[in-house]
Amino acid sequence: MNRALLLVLTILLVSAASAEPEKLRNEFVQRMVTEHGFDASELEALLDSAKVRQSILEAIARPAEKRLNWSEYRKIFLTRERIRGGLDYWKRNRETLERARETFGVPPEIIVAIVGVETRYGGFTGRYRVLDALSTLGFHYPPRATFFRGELEHFLLLSREEGVDPSEPLGSYAGAMGRPQFIPSSYRAYAVDFDGDRKRDIWQNDADVIGSVASYFAQHGWRSDEPVTQRVVDIGPEHEQLIAAGYKPHQTVAAFADAGVRSNPPLPSGLDAALVELETDEGSQHWLVLPNFYVITRYNRSKMYAMAVYQLADAIKRLHTQGQDD
Repeated sequence: MNRALLLVLTILLVSAASAEPEKLRNEFVQRMVTEHGFDASELEALLDSAKVRQSILEAIARPAEKRLNWSEYRKIFLTRERIRGGLDYWKRNRETLERARETFGVPPEIIVAIVGVETRYGGFTGRYRVLDALSTLGFHYPPRATFFRGELEHFLLLSREEGVDPSEPLGSYAGAMGRPQFIPSSYRAYAVDFDGDRKRDIWQNDADVIGSVASYFAQHGWRSDEPVTQRVVDIGPEHEQLIAAGYKPHQTVAAFADAGVRSNPPLPSGLDAALVELETDEGSQHWLVLPNFYVITRYNRSKMYAMAVYQLADAIKRLHTQGQDD
């Protein structure tokens, strides 16, 4: 192939690549106008104001769950500061957390741990405009562009429904918002007004944050008074096949015991479970995980994330039960 032809082909490929986001955006605008009654010129102006952030594209390509092992990941969240912060958050919101338990059946320590893992109890809720994040990923990140355009659609709808200026909210590089880091579709489906002020404020209102997290867990099947997970002490010869089956519970604890997989202390034999392996600096850990563990993974589809939430919740609960500040 001569250089002139190669140059022409390169120009054509670059032009096509640069034209694709524009095509996707035009289709998106047209659908928002046709299906939801948005004003085309206003929406075009809003999207024109959105900035493509290279740092967002870099961040989504390197999530912590893929870069770190369990020992490294755990150190981020199981810190004295975050455990003590959870106890303080529990004390400040004691009545609301108890009301959430009564309403939704979700224990306070799980709600507190979610807010602690996500944003350090509201201390850091994100530095990107949600509009920038969702536009960048929806029009410039082909692996998941369809998903993020869907989230952009939800974001624009919730902005209209809640009377929020869509150019203002800040969030994560993936467009997650507020103290519990809800993506827009989760906000519209699960966020609640838990203090009766006719707003669903997950940025500043801890009552709405707590109620919304509890609502999310309840609607994803949280089982009151059931355990979450237990460390395995005997692994059995068939453990690799059992691990490969995934972390959605698929057979009973009794069936795992028959295969040589046992925890300490033992779990109720009739509960459904799955076997999870976590790589650490010292080797592999194995855990039997139950339906409530799987519910945590609906918030973030990572077994390390779910384990961090569980262990942080457990540490906060133990400190709370002791009734001490140290």
